[in-house]
Amino acid sequence: MQSFPPPYCDADTVDGTLRAYGYAVLSPAAVAQWAACQPEELAALSGHWEAMPHDAYLKDGGRYRKRRHSCYVVQDDQVQAVAHRAHWQPVEYNALHGGMQRWFEPVTDTTQALPAWSQIMRALGHTAQALFPSAEHARWYTEAHQFRIDTAEGIGRPTPEGAHRDGVDLVAVFLVAREGIKGGETRVFDAQGPQGLRFTLTEPWSLMLLDDARMIHESTPIQPLGEAAGHRDTLVVTLRREAFQGDGA
Repeated sequence: MQSFPPPYCDADTVDGTLRAYGYAVLSPAAVAQWAACQPEELAALSGHWEAMPHDAYLKDGGRYRKRRHSCYVVQDDQVQAVAHRAHWQPVEYNALHGGMQRWFEPVTDTTQALPAWSQIMRALGHTAQALFPSAEHARWYTEAHQFRIDTAEGIGRPTPEGAHRDGVDLVAVFLVAREGIKGGETRVFDAQGPQGLRFTLTEPWSLMLLDDARMIHESTPIQPLGEAAGHRDTLVVTLRREAFQGDGA
């Protein structure tokens, strides 16, 4: 199967690209520049996807997804962790798992203490502010999800709900690792038209940013390359104005 390379943009053009097209894709070097941290600081985060708990809420009965989840409020240069809370989405945005209070284990304190973690959240807040400049000094209600999708059962589904929007303002998908798998192609579609784009993120700490109101996205299933199981690790972060989903706004 043909693999299409990501349409990378430069760190200094990310805001304009996101406004113009509804998406922007950054290489690992551009991510480090955009997040104002060193590549080795991003690499230090990668080992924190080991020993994660299984997602107990998968309605298809699979055990291919492991997950952690924590929440923040980001405003200007401030990143404030909030009390651990359930992840909730309406069925309009997640027909498979919407309407459920899903209590995932939180991101560990050790992970959150690494400099790159807060730098990523801060950079996303700045990008969200640039995307919505009229919302000056907005409070961005931010949810961070660590995912590991593995092929121990033969196939893993990064987006079992299918092509979707998340019901937020900004979506960020970082590829953290990709080991011993095939598949996992990213597909992005114009929410109001037929235009689409497909590519495969392969480089650790490459990034896709999406204006969630304008774009629908999905990732195709993964399979092992050989007899041994493989996995795909991602960090998915969503930012929303006004409130977290499920809080009445």
